[in-house]
Amino acid sequence: MIKILCTVALSVASLYYSQSFPASAIPENLKKNADAVIRKDLTTIQINKIDDIRYQFYTVKTVLNKDGESDAQVYIPYEKGNSISDVKVNIYDESGKKIKSYSKSDFGDFANNNQGTFYSDNRVMALSYTPTQYPYTVEFSYQISDENTVFLPDFIPFNTTKVSLEEAQMKIINKSGIELKSKIYPSSYNYTAVSESESAGEKIYTYKNVPAIDDVFLSPQPVKILPKVSFALTKFNLEGKQGSINSWSDFGTWYYNSILQPVSVSTPGIKAEVMSLNLQGTTEEKVKKIYQYMQSKTRYIFVALGIGGWQPMLPDEVQKKGYGDCKGLTNYMKALLDEAGIPSYYSVINSGSSPVSFDKDFPKMGGNHVILMVPTEKGNIWLENTSQQIAFNHLSYSTTDRNVLSIRKEGIELVNTPVYTAEQSKEKQLLKIKVNEDNSILGEGNFSYTGLQYDNNLILATLSPKERTEAVKNMLDVLHFEKIELKNFLNDKDNAVAKYDLDFKANNYSKNAGSSMIFRAVPIYSDNVYKKEDNRELPFELRQSFEDDYEINFTLPQNYKVEELPENIVLNSEFGTYKLSFVKNGDGLKVNRSIRINKGLYPKEKYNDYVNFRKKTINIDNSKILISKI
Repeated sequence: MIKILCTVALSVASLYYSQSFPASAIPENLKKNADAVIRKDLTTIQINKIDDIRYQFYTVKTVLNKDGESDAQVYIPYEKGNSISDVKVNIYDESGKKIKSYSKSDFGDFANNNQGTFYSDNRVMALSYTPTQYPYTVEFSYQISDENTVFLPDFIPFNTTKVSLEEAQMKIINKSGIELKSKIYPSSYNYTAVSESESAGEKIYTYKNVPAIDDVFLSPQPVKILPKVSFALTKFNLEGKQGSINSWSDFGTWYYNSILQPVSVSTPGIKAEVMSLNLQGTTEEKVKKIYQYMQSKTRYIFVALGIGGWQPMLPDEVQKKGYGDCKGLTNYMKALLDEAGIPSYYSVINSGSSPVSFDKDFPKMGGNHVILMVPTEKGNIWLENTSQQIAFNHLSYSTTDRNVLSIRKEGIELVNTPVYTAEQSKEKQLLKIKVNEDNSILGEGNFSYTGLQYDNNLILATLSPKERTEAVKNMLDVLHFEKIELKNFLNDKDNAVAKYDLDFKANNYSKNAGSSMIFRAVPIYSDNVYKKEDNRELPFELRQSFEDDYEINFTLPQNYKVEELPENIVLNSEFGTYKLSFVKNGDGLKVNRSIRINKGLYPKEKYNDYVNFRKKTINIDNSKILISKI
């Protein structure tokens, strides 16, 4: 049967290779907003047995311009033990004329990781091609066999913006006798739809004529716009370990027994580590002490060894070497907690800027990151184990507001990670500004950041004092700094707060008007450019709720008084709230400014309303204060 499959597959490939793909044949609607066009994307998956699966891939992509090159890279990810065959690549010019051909021997073979030094069984074969003209077309096909049947890929039109699709087809031939489950997730915005058919035991799914998603401001990621089809065998193999996915419960039991239990091994050394910490106090206090100890002696490094790259390193390996990936560091942290008698749960998650959760009704292998959950009477403690800088019990924007697969002996439990409110994700500015007659200002500032705004400033913890000052200078470039110094930086890892003080002098802040001076009410503000889109095609996503709270105390030059102030103002909208108020204070002036933004996925019809709201806030930030000589 294998030979028959190969013969059929090669006949199909030969049929398509006889075609021509001139760029002129691309429909105009598919060129709009596109840097590359997928002309054909044909995948055939034949499942022969629980430990025998064969894939045949055939793609044709036309690159319209330089920005589309990355979407037509030719590479084959694989693991040791995979069999790769029938590798063919043809390059065509704009008219469809073949200008170059390649075979398997032209590919380089590399470790499949872009994060530097690491250990991995994951490999990638890649072809280097430098184009001499645009557009050009890449035709690429290969076959690969695998004994691991747990990783059936989702079927989606494409993964990135600025790419369109003429035709994609996935054909699944299941000869294993094992039940294959599938589920279609329609586009929430009717962007396109998948067609489904079945014939003689073959399931065929097809997309046709899918326009590119433009990379416009605040556009949701394609995963939130496009449809997809998911697949899972009810019985599977992973590196010789066979299991079932009839439910999250039985899959979790297999995961616990086959993946985690063999590496959940403590040692006298780990026991001695925990003993040396002299743990006292509440459960939370004990967990914090262990966690911050673990952070102080380990670092992140990519490791993809073990069962299909899913099994963690042994805890004593991490202990001795002082490094690990998310799996190994989480497993080590769990071992430390086990020795302290504190239960915790290894938790698989989809990490990314747009929250993606697991479907409680469709169990399948998935996720790209691992964190640790510690249940307590006061609530769950969440531990991100790959960062030496991140605060205790704090998750970043890439892991909040979604669920995890919490692995337990009795199965998987789907648990939601925290959602940070706007009040929890706050920037606080306390500024003392001395206005000088030469139009400059001298400033002292105290800045603090919590929640998701803590994440945005955590990079400062990795920089030298000089680099921090330069980074903040670039962030606050609405001021014309003559000098600036960042002092007293603190990464409060107990409370997830980043703080620093700032001393600065900035020029050209005010303007003269006869014997008067005019300057804006808010020294540091967002100068983002918001443009209306009358033909907006997509919804828009505000990914984070946040709140900025500023108190600005102006000291006026000697013999000057406040002549004219803007009115206090409050703006309310469904997207958030903005407030600006003024209080005269002796020879000075206090300005209070706050803005709150509400996260959400909003319909395209409201985009210009949001733009109007943000433009108003920026205009009000630029409200002018008039002072005059007495």
